[in-house]
Amino acid sequence: MAKENKNLNKKPKFSPYWIYGFVIAAFLAIQMFSGGIGGASGKKINPSEFFDYMKQGDIAEVLIINEREARVFLTKEALDKEVHKGTKPNNIIPSVSPQPNYIFEFGDLQIFQEKIDKINEEDNNIFVPTEFDTEENIFGNILFSLLPFILIIGVWIFIMRRMSGGSGGGAGGQIFNIGKSKAKLFDEKTDVKTSFKDVAGLEGAKEEVQEIVDFLKNPEKYTSLGGKIPKGALLVGQPGTGKTLLAKAVAGEAKVPFFSLSGSDFVEMFVGVGASRVRDLFKQAKEKSPAIIFIDEIDAIGRARGKSNFSGSNDERENTLNQLLTEMDGFGTNTNVIVLAATNRADVLDKALMRAGRFDRQIFVDLPDVRERKEIFEVHLRPIKQSEKLDVDFLAKQTPGFSGADIANVCNEAALIAARNGKKAVGKQDFLDAVDRIVGGLEKKNKIITKEEKKAVAYHEAGHATVSWMLEHAAPLVKVTIVPRGQSLGAAWYLPEERLIVRPEQMLDEMCAALGGRAAEKVIFNKISTGALSDLEKVTKQARAMVTIYGLSDKVGNLTYYDSSGQSEYGFTKPYSEQTAELIDKEISDIIEKQYQRAVDLLEKNKDKLTELAEVLLDKEVIFKDNLEKIFGERPFKKEEEEPVKKTTESSTSETEIEEEE
Repeated sequence: MAKENKNLNKKPKFSPYWIYGFVIAAFLAIQMFSGGIGGASGKKINPSEFFDYMKQGDIAEVLIINEREARVFLTKEALDKEVHKGTKPNNIIPSVSPQPNYIFEFGDLQIFQEKIDKINEEDNNIFVPTEFDTEENIFGNILFSLLPFILIIGVWIFIMRRMSGGSGGGAGGQIFNIGKSKAKLFDEKTDVKTSFKDVAGLEGAKEEVQEIVDFLKNPEKYTSLGGKIPKGALLVGQPGTGKTLLAKAVAGEAKVPFFSLSGSDFVEMFVGVGASRVRDLFKQAKEKSPAIIFIDEIDAIGRARGKSNFSGSNDERENTLNQLLTEMDGFGTNTNVIVLAATNRADVLDKALMRAGRFDRQIFVDLPDVRERKEIFEVHLRPIKQSEKLDVDFLAKQTPGFSGADIANVCNEAALIAARNGKKAVGKQDFLDAVDRIVGGLEKKNKIITKEEKKAVAYHEAGHATVSWMLEHAAPLVKVTIVPRGQSLGAAWYLPEERLIVRPEQMLDEMCAALGGRAAEKVIFNKISTGALSDLEKVTKQARAMVTIYGLSDKVGNLTYYDSSGQSEYGFTKPYSEQTAELIDKEISDIIEKQYQRAVDLLEKNKDKLTELAEVLLDKEVIFKDNLEKIFGERPFKKEEEEPVKKTTESSTSETEIEEEE
């Protein structure tokens, strides 16, 4: 009995296709009942056949309905003719027998009436009377008036279903499932091929996430000692370092339900949708626990609350964040759901989200060092058809500061360059050209440049090369070119050391080398140009960092005005007085001018060698370290780790940039 009552209380299922069916039925009904041909029975003919019958004297009368439809009634004699066999017998007067013999639609009423009158006038024995009538269709009119509302409802349902990602029929709530989670589920039914073997480098980060996977597989190993599974782990690192790749490896290795989505998937134009999707996501995860939830780019919803909300109004993003905080560590929290998240903006995340109990671990995914770059190259070189056995150590040394994504791009670009040149396999030079292409931009050999401009560029780049060769702590130069690439007219390429700390003398030497281009223009032409823009931008930032961030200025002292929270360096007000601001500006200017004068003095002493190097550069357009050794001799400050290479890339944030562009 209880079972029967349960079935009786069950709500009937509602399918949105009923709405679509109703719309189609309405169209058909309007077509049938709007006064069309279906309003009366009769054999269909065309107007030309009607006029032929009329000339033969077979037409008794024509009844025109709604000025667009003609109903034809035959004479009694015509009904006996063979050609009209099959038509229904009728009386001549339509009021007695309203069913016509023939029926057709015509175009313009005036033209149709003129043709009838013309035939009547031409033959005195023929006269066909024409009557007019109007038929109203109340049902069709009602349907026609309701049609816009039906269409609006149908379109609205379609849009809501597309936004919510729903498909097919289902319960009535399925139509309004916009608040449902958009997470993609990876479980034992999903073939995820990525594993930890595909993640090269990142040893520390990989060890952290491997432990989480191991905890899910063998929880007794940790719980027997009183340990608890971590509730969350936050992957933090620069773009392209492999945060999402690590998450893919976890999905392939964990063998538990893995929900993957982006932070922007919670954001919607409707109020309350984000919080609803968070609730639904954790509800699904708890039902399948133990499970892992991965939220990529969590800063889309995890930004600190209360900032940039000047109106004081309700913030949908904050509501979504509040719900996420509650689900991760609140009343009724299920400890068998682990949350993995990734971001490159950890500095803007809310402190409540970062605390232990929500994200117990912050895993920093740094740029790979030379050893890790070698491992990454080995992974991405597997599908590459190589013309020779490549020296992976050599390639790793050519790419300091490259992320894993950059290295993957280098390998792909090398294959494209080899294919573009018609090669059957990829060689070493293709990889070097690929690094040039990525770091310097596309080579523009046809760029129009005058002889004077080319000479100025050559002396500018030769100035960089000369000064860096003479300074102990400047990054070793490996190549100088005056071939335009990207937006630059020339470039000096360096191979910077991968330093963890930088001393003042190292920064000053690099600043002096950067100013060598403008100093060369001053020494040779006694004029300066706009070609040193990127050099000046770099040394100004470096000098300001020495004074205001690193506390390397004797006049300002051991002070820093750096804000580690990632906000603006100054905000609305400067964190120092006007007198200190003047002191900082003067100190920055003094540092730069001192290094500029130092570069000028060095070039004055080596003016003949500078000229010789510039002439070689004008002749060959690209010169390497060997050319510098022929002119200057052995570098006086040779470092032990220095090796002959032909490339350079970006350095870490604590070092100077490695490309000098005009």
